[in-house]
Amino acid sequence: MTAHFLSELISFLDGLPEPRIIMDGEYRIIAANAAYLKEFGDGAPIAGRCCYEVSHHFSVPCDQAGESCPLKQSLEAGAPQRVLHLHHTPRGEEHVDVETTPIRDDQGQVVYFVETMRIVRQASSRAAAQGLVGRSPAFVSMLEKVLRVANSNASVLLLGETGTGKELVAQAIHEASAREEGPFVAVDCAGMTETLFESELFGYEKGAFTGANHRKQGLVEAASGGTLFLDEIGELPLALQVKLLRLLETGTYRRVGGLDWLPANFRLIAATHRDLRSMVQAETFRRDLYFRINTFPIHTPALHERVEDIPLLAASLLERVDRKPRRQLTPAALAWLSCRRFSGNIRELRNLIERATLLADGDRIDLPHLTEMADDVAPAPVDPSAGFKLAAVVELAELEMRYIAWAEAQMPGDPGLLARLLGVSQRTLYRKLKEARAH
Repeated sequence: MTAHFLSELISFLDGLPEPRIIMDGEYRIIAANAAYLKEFGDGAPIAGRCCYEVSHHFSVPCDQAGESCPLKQSLEAGAPQRVLHLHHTPRGEEHVDVETTPIRDDQGQVVYFVETMRIVRQASSRAAAQGLVGRSPAFVSMLEKVLRVANSNASVLLLGETGTGKELVAQAIHEASAREEGPFVAVDCAGMTETLFESELFGYEKGAFTGANHRKQGLVEAASGGTLFLDEIGELPLALQVKLLRLLETGTYRRVGGLDWLPANFRLIAATHRDLRSMVQAETFRRDLYFRINTFPIHTPALHERVEDIPLLAASLLERVDRKPRRQLTPAALAWLSCRRFSGNIRELRNLIERATLLADGDRIDLPHLTEMADDVAPAPVDPSAGFKLAAVVELAELEMRYIAWAEAQMPGDPGLLARLLGVSQRTLYRKLKEARAH
C-alpha cells in the first residue's frame, strides 16, 4: 500500500464527524482525525502511541488485560468487529462503542485498521443526575445489547426483577434509535380493564359511549413516529392480549366507536418481571404474542448481579433526591449498602437513600440514617419444584449436560451472564450447549 493511499485515507477520515484512528497490526496509532483529538485527546501527541495506552492506560493490549480487543478480533476474523469499552477521556472514563475495520492492500492483505469511536450518551460510568449508571460486567453486557438493537426496528422484551430500571433502559433504547426525535409513550399494563385498554390505547370517537363528548387520541396514535413502551406486559389479561396481537400483526387499529382502520407507526418495547415462558406453558400468556414481542430479549440485571455498581448508583441517587447539594455518604454507609441484599433493587435503594436525606441534618449521610428506617421485606417463597433435580444417579458427564441445559432455560437470551455465573468463557459455554443439545 503506497504512502499516497495512506495520505488520502488520513485526509478522508479527517473530514468525518465521528472520532477515528488508523492503526497498524501492532496496536500502534498512525493517525487520528480532528474529531478524535477533540473527544479523546489529552494534549500529548497521539501518533506513535499504542491504542490501549491512550484509551485504557494499559501497558499491554486489552485482550491481555482481561478485556475484549476489537483489533485482535478483526485481525482473526478478517472483518469489522464491534465491542463496548470504558475509555479514558478528558472528562473521565466513559462508555464507548468501538468498531474496528480492517483495511487491505492490493493483494488482499490486511495492512491497517480504522477504529471508529462513538461515545455512549445514554449511560454514564460515573455518578450522574439522570439516565443509566453503571460499569460492572453485568451492566456493560446489558448496555452492549441495548446499543446493538437500538438502531433496528426490532421489538425488544426487557426481562428482570422488579425495580431494575426497565423503563430507563427502554428510554435509552429510544434515545439511541433513529426514532429519538419522536415521542416515548409508556403504558402500564397492570390493572387494565378491556374498556380502559381499548380507549387508552386506541382512543375513541365522539359519541362512542356516554361521556365521550369529543374525539380522543389514543396512545398508539400518540406514539406515532416514536416508541411505545408496554410495562408489565405479563399482567395483561388474555382477552386484551388478543387485541394487542392484532395491532402488532396488522399494524392497524380502530378507535372505539370508529369504522376506519388506521395505520400504526411505532417501535415496540415491552417489559415484565414475570417468567413469560412458564406463562406460555401454563396458557396464561399467548404463545403467538410471546414470539411477536420477544424478537430481542434483554436481561436487566438485579443489584446482586452488579454489586460493584452500588456505590456508584448510591452517589447518583443521592444527587437526584437530596434537597441539600453536594452531600456525601460515609464509607460506613456505602459499605452497608454494598453488603445488603435488595429485594426491590434500585427502587429500594432509592427509597433508603431518600429517607436518609430526610433524617440527616449535617453534610454527610451516615450508617444510622440508613438503618433507622430500613424495611426488610422477606424474599418471595421459593418454588421447590423449580430447582434442578434428577430422578436417578447419572454419570458426571450426563449430569453436566443436563445442568447446562437447565441453566440455559433459567436465563434465556443472555449467554454472557450465564457464562459468568457458570465460571466459563462464552466459547466454552457455546461448545457445552451444543453438546447438550446434540445429546
